[in-house]
Amino acid sequence: MRNPFFRFKQFTVWHDRCAMKVGTDGVLLGAWVCLDNARNVLDIGTGSGLISLMVAQRCPAQVTGIDIDADAVGQAYENVSASPWSGRIRICKADVANWEEGKLYDTIVSNPPFFQEQVHCPDNQRNAARHTESLTFERLLDSAVRLMSEDGTFSVILPAEAGERFITLAAERHLYLLRRTYVHSKPSVPPKRVLMTFVRTIQACGTTHLVLEEEPRKYSSEYLSLVRDFYLNLG
Repeated sequence: MRNPFFRFKQFTVWHDRCAMKVGTDGVLLGAWVCLDNARNVLDIGTGSGLISLMVAQRCPAQVTGIDIDADAVGQAYENVSASPWSGRIRICKADVANWEEGKLYDTIVSNPPFFQEQVHCPDNQRNAARHTESLTFERLLDSAVRLMSEDGTFSVILPAEAGERFITLAAERHLYLLRRTYVHSKPSVPPKRVLMTFVRTIQACGTTHLVLEEEPRKYSSEYLSLVRDFYLNLG
């Protein structure tokens, strides 16, 4: 049976009522996203609240996490309430397409649904979390354009093979790639994921590669450096 919670160095995430559990993708995005100028952060599809909590640990910004799933929102609220940053994180049940607060965000992050299998699993909650029908790339990008400040950033993690299509869709909406990291599970294998940051102005884009394991059960120094402040037993 899957552990109902995941304990990090400074907070614990319960995820037994969430469709998508704590995983490497969310941790990577929460640790990778640049927060140098973050003041108001929006976490689209917050799920268990993992990325919102990681952002709050890393910077003093005000963080809002939204999700359409009531069970996930309830659990994220409990996780946030038990954390050291409950006063700076707000969790709301909302569809980002209808989200309006009268303010713009300088930092938007999302670990969106991206599986597009033709055959869905029978669990409707899990389908909503995993399949793009609940939040298409187009709807996600349209929402980011509407909610991002003029000098803001929008960061996502996606399957590597979806990256180029997402970049094209973003450019059609005048969002341009600023930073990209391809994530490889092991050396010399194709990337499985890509982390990307978009801005409103065309700038030189930096591309890097991150290898998770140098060999079986031996994490790379780059990966350890990225997640060391979060995972237990990493020093």
